[in-house]
Amino acid sequence: MEMAPPKTLLDLFQRPSKRLRASSPASPSSPASSLPVAKSLSAAPDGGDGTTSSSSSSDLTPAQKSRIELNKLLAKSRRNLKICSDRISRSKAEGAGYVKLEELLVEETWLKALPGELQKPYAKNLCKFLQAEASSAAGDVKGHVIYPPQHLIFNALNSTSFDRVKAVILGQDPYHGPGQAMGLAFSVPEGIKLPSSLANIFKELKQDLGCSIPSHGNLERWSTQGVLLLNAVLTVRSHQANSHAKKGWEQFTDAVIKTISNEKKGVVFLLWGNSAQEKRRLIDETKHHILKAAHPSGLSANRGFFGCRHFSRTNQILENMGLDPIDWQL
Repeated sequence: MEMAPPKTLLDLFQRPSKRLRASSPASPSSPASSLPVAKSLSAAPDGGDGTTSSSSSSDLTPAQKSRIELNKLLAKSRRNLKICSDRISRSKAEGAGYVKLEELLVEETWLKALPGELQKPYAKNLCKFLQAEASSAAGDVKGHVIYPPQHLIFNALNSTSFDRVKAVILGQDPYHGPGQAMGLAFSVPEGIKLPSSLANIFKELKQDLGCSIPSHGNLERWSTQGVLLLNAVLTVRSHQANSHAKKGWEQFTDAVIKTISNEKKGVVFLLWGNSAQEKRRLIDETKHHILKAAHPSGLSANRGFFGCRHFSRTNQILENMGLDPIDWQL
C-alpha cells in the first residue's frame, strides 16, 4: 500500500479552497423559466417569497424596478396561456373536440368586466360556427384551418388585464398565413417575417421616438405594459382574409370596447384606418383620448400614417395624467 507523502508546514497552514456550489436549474414547469429575466432581477435579493425585500428594492433604479414588474406581468400572461393550453390538451384527450370559447378567456379581471358575455346566444352561435369549421378541418384534409391556434384566440385579453389597460390599438382580423397570427393585433411570433403593416409601424416608431427597428415582430412586451392589441374579429380561415367577419366576433369585441369606455377613464385609443375609426361611436370622448390616422398597410401608410407620431403623443397624454409612459422599444 502506497503511503501519502508527509505534510510540510506550508500544507498545515494552507486553508483548503471552498468549492462553489452550482446553482440549481430553474424548474421546467416554472412559468417564468422561459422568460428573458432582467439582470437586475437576478441580482436583487428577495424576501423568500420571490418578491424583492423593502431594503433592497429602495436601492433599485426606476429602470430596474420597471424590468422586474414587466417580468412579473409576462409570467402572469404566460400562466394564462398555459391554462388555455392545458384545457385544450385535456379536451383532446377526452375526445371532446373544440374547446368552448368561455373556457379560453381565463384572465380574471376580464371575466369580472364582461360577466356572462360568452354565454349570450350570439357567442354560443359563434362557438358552434368555430366547432363546425374545426370539424371540417379534422375530418377532411381540404377543410379549413383556423388561425390563431385555439389557446391564442383571447391572447389580447389574457395578456393585458382589464385594470392595466392604458391604450388600445385596434386591428381588423388576424393574419391568415401559416404561423403568423398570435392573438395580438399586428403582432407576429419571433422568427416570422414582418408583415408590411408591422414594418411600417416600426418605421414610424423610429421616426417618432428614435426606436431602433427590432429583429422580430412580437409585441407581447407592449401588451403587458397595458397596450390592448385588439382585433375586431379574433379568428380567420387560412389564406382567407375576413372569412370569420360577421359571425359574432364584432359583437364581442364591441362589448370589450364599450366596457373600457364605460368603466375606465383616460384610455388612449389609436384608431388606424376606416374600420378602426368606425369604432369611435363606442367610445365616450369626454372621458377618453382618440388618435386617428391612416392604416399602416403598404397601400395607405403614406396617406397619413407616417408622421402621425401616435406613439409619442400617447406617452405625452399618459404622462400628463401622471401615468407611466409606454416603453415602445422592443
